[in-house]
Amino acid sequence: MIPPKPVARPDRVSLWRYLRLFRADILSAQPARLYRAWMAEFRTPFFRSFLMNQPDLVRQVLRDRPDDFPKSGRIGEGLRPLLGNSVFLTNGETWKRQRRIIDPAFEGGRLKDTFPAMWAAAQACVTRLETRSDDIVEIEEVTSHAAADVIFRTLFSIPIEHEIARDVFDQFRAYQRSQPILNLAAFVPLPRGFPRFFRRRTLATAARIRRLITGLTAARMAEIAAGTAPDDLATKIMTTPDPLTGQTFSTEEMVDQVAIFFLAGHETSASALAWTLYLLALYPEWQDRLAEEAGALEGPDFSRVSRLRLSRDVFREALRLYPPVPMMVRENLCPERFRDRAAPKGSQLVISPWHLHRHTRLWDNPDGFDPGRWHTENGRACQRDAYIPFSAGARVCTGAGFAMVEGPLILSMLVRQFRFERVPGDDPVPVAHLTVRSAQGIRLRVVRRA
Repeated sequence: MIPPKPVARPDRVSLWRYLRLFRADILSAQPARLYRAWMAEFRTPFFRSFLMNQPDLVRQVLRDRPDDFPKSGRIGEGLRPLLGNSVFLTNGETWKRQRRIIDPAFEGGRLKDTFPAMWAAAQACVTRLETRSDDIVEIEEVTSHAAADVIFRTLFSIPIEHEIARDVFDQFRAYQRSQPILNLAAFVPLPRGFPRFFRRRTLATAARIRRLITGLTAARMAEIAAGTAPDDLATKIMTTPDPLTGQTFSTEEMVDQVAIFFLAGHETSASALAWTLYLLALYPEWQDRLAEEAGALEGPDFSRVSRLRLSRDVFREALRLYPPVPMMVRENLCPERFRDRAAPKGSQLVISPWHLHRHTRLWDNPDGFDPGRWHTENGRACQRDAYIPFSAGARVCTGAGFAMVEGPLILSMLVRQFRFERVPGDDPVPVAHLTVRSAQGIRLRVVRRA
């Protein structure tokens, strides 16, 4: 059985029809030819965009010349009320300063320090499932809860049950459902100060989340000043000075960063874990192999993570088929030529992990689930040239290493205790909201293992 993917639209539709499809779901709005094209051009009355699948073009934009291709401001408009001036939206020297302060908190040695908090969150997730009486479970709810718990435990040393943590989690769920990935400003150039036509509920939810995060951040600032702050990620980031200027983040700047840590760390991990569990339900032979491998886990011992090789391969394959961030958009600062086509200054350059990871001219069995592919010649070549679930180059996700420990750990602890089974006739359909989620949720039968 081939894992589900959206039905692509016909090659030719009107601009109005395309915009309506795009706003509803950017995946099904795209034509099938993008799974085999090296590059495709789209024209609107306001700008031109180019989708790039050719590996050397992707490398040029993301790795070789990142300063020439900053993040598109059009895409950031829809997230600005929540994320402010966070590292996810900034460019140039502002972004470089933010990364100089943030990156040390996610270096390899810090992963070992945060591992006990990850373990505690994973164990709490197992416990919550053990207490449920229903056998069919909405898995996205489970993974969202677990991923949020990981973020709060590693960032602020508080579990999801903490009153503020739970409130932030609930508000983020409301925000995720109300905020489309793009708003009007992505398609129509609007003057500075012109209304961005955000939904009232979206603005209210974003404001509520930022007030809650501000409270947590201000309290931590006070603990740092008093010398009583725990040694977690928030403390590390808030006390790390920029090596060039010696300045640390202000409270407002830290609120922006916490918002993106939660959005990126919680939303993306929840999406990836949910799809991985669905794939394991679809392929139970792989699930049994992971359950056997998970016996190597004994308490919060970081050294045991290296033994979860199959779990990493499965998680990596799920990230290939269902990359949480399906598209990235850059903008060229100067006129360029790609594949002998002129790209005027200000063109939107779309790098699509969703299409790149399933490209029929690059991957063997591109739509199939095959965790063993990473040990083949084709899989190793594609991992190097056509696999970017965390982006690539200078703007690669700072939490990529964190995610590749968190995901296999939670996955292993869950399949060690439970068997996840497909519900016949209730297969999920992927759509892109803030991340790649199922249109109607992912329901699986969960059974305790003997």
